[in-house]
Amino acid sequence: MRRAPGFWQRPQAAPGLAARALTPAAWIWRAVTARRLARAPLLRPAVPVICVGNLTVGGTGKTPLVAALLTRLSLAGRHPHALSCGYGGQLAGPVQVDPNRHDAAAVGDEPLLLAAVAPTWIARRRAEGAEAAQAGSAGAIVMDDGFQNPDVATDLRILVIDGGVGFGNGRVLPAGPLREPVAGGLARTDLVVALGNAADIDALRNAWPALDAQPLLTGRIAPLETGMDWRGLPVVAFAGIGRPQKFFATLRRLGADLRATHAFGDHAPYPPRLLARLQAEARERGAMLVTTEKDAVRLPAQIRQQVRVLPVRVEMDDWAPLDAALDRLFARPRR
Repeated sequence: MRRAPGFWQRPQAAPGLAARALTPAAWIWRAVTARRLARAPLLRPAVPVICVGNLTVGGTGKTPLVAALLTRLSLAGRHPHALSCGYGGQLAGPVQVDPNRHDAAAVGDEPLLLAAVAPTWIARRRAEGAEAAQAGSAGAIVMDDGFQNPDVATDLRILVIDGGVGFGNGRVLPAGPLREPVAGGLARTDLVVALGNAADIDALRNAWPALDAQPLLTGRIAPLETGMDWRGLPVVAFAGIGRPQKFFATLRRLGADLRATHAFGDHAPYPPRLLARLQAEARERGAMLVTTEKDAVRLPAQIRQQVRVLPVRVEMDDWAPLDAALDRLFARPRR
């Protein structure tokens, strides 16, 4: 995915000429999305289905939250399976992801990350993927994305917001970053999780008062403690995620000496020539190449061994509301 245009983050009250010019196309997008959402589900699985989605394009922290949910459900003995469309991968599925057999080119980068936590399936047609997961003895299905896809009936819908960017200019694609209008999305949401610092989340709530009518949980994406001391480490950092600058800022907070940074589009491929340039720059600057977990799974195995990875995890301010929602979900009788 290419980087988002700058005008998407302009204030709602002053969206700019580009957003206004694209408004007719946004009307068409809204109509198509509304028609799709009005469809009846193709499948109602016999096990609980949790959908973790967002209203905007680009990264919001969905996949780290899915990984956290899979871990909590596994520890509770719920036997969850993850389901993804496998964005960026060549396989249409349904297929269970095997990190020993599949690479990011085949199944996408995010499914490879999730497969390290719990059984993970990819399927362009989500209903077929949910059927496969259910046949594979899933006790629950956690969908990474799919909030705007009605093919699988869901029992718990969790909306994730990046507190640092919120809903941008509040306009629907291509005039803004929204996949659907905020009001409609919030109406179909059971829980909202806003990830970011306190100031960003306060600004988000002020800009969008409708969020106060929702159960709002807060947290952040934080580096995982591995014992690695980043202080003073010379680094050439690169990232192809939704917001690469967040990754670079995290390294700075950890005390790394950033000699250079390179931001690429979300899910960007890393051809050999580009990797060779990055390696040469790191040697010239006497620095270590560093990237994200999501980027690392897109690297060739021999290069991956030469790149240091900064793992991150979701930290919630209070897990109790989410745990309570999960308990209620599994307490419901299933048809």
